[in-house]
Amino acid sequence: MQYGIGVEYGLHCLVYLIDIPPDDTVGIKELSAFQGVSETYLSKIFGKLAKAGIVSSVPGVKGGYRLAKPPADISFWDVVEAIEGTTPIFQCKNIKNNSYLCRDEEYLACTKASPCIINLTMLEAEESMRNVLRNKSLTWLNEELDRVLTPQSRKETREYFANSKNV
Repeated sequence: MQYGIGVEYGLHCLVYLIDIPPDDTVGIKELSAFQGVSETYLSKIFGKLAKAGIVSSVPGVKGGYRLAKPPADISFWDVVEAIEGTTPIFQCKNIKNNSYLCRDEEYLACTKASPCIINLTMLEAEESMRNVLRNKSLTWLNEELDRVLTPQSRKETREYFANSKNV
């Protein structure tokens, strides 16, 4: 199992949108330059985030993106689901129904009607992971970054995006 790097870029870029004034936006050009990723790639990620209602897009020369709702209401899982989709990680093919005991319909030991214990276990594990990610919001991420990064790096990041509109 592996989430694409788009989830990481999405989360990093979303945290930069937290501190911008409510009527302001940040452009893909600024976000991609800061992150060191192509504008095209980041545009695709932000298209998915906009479709999911996580960001809103403002068209035009001074346009860009802003958070569509408060950062406390945007979970890591919201971002994962927007970028990666809703398909479960584990794809049960019900191979138990192909077993020797199920090939003969008259054989009493066949358990086609019973649920696949492997699938149920994998779905339970996925749900646990989703719950952890649902409990981590952009507000939490922002607070953690304040805790683990130097005040100077946080200040310089905020200044970068504040000044990018003046260029």
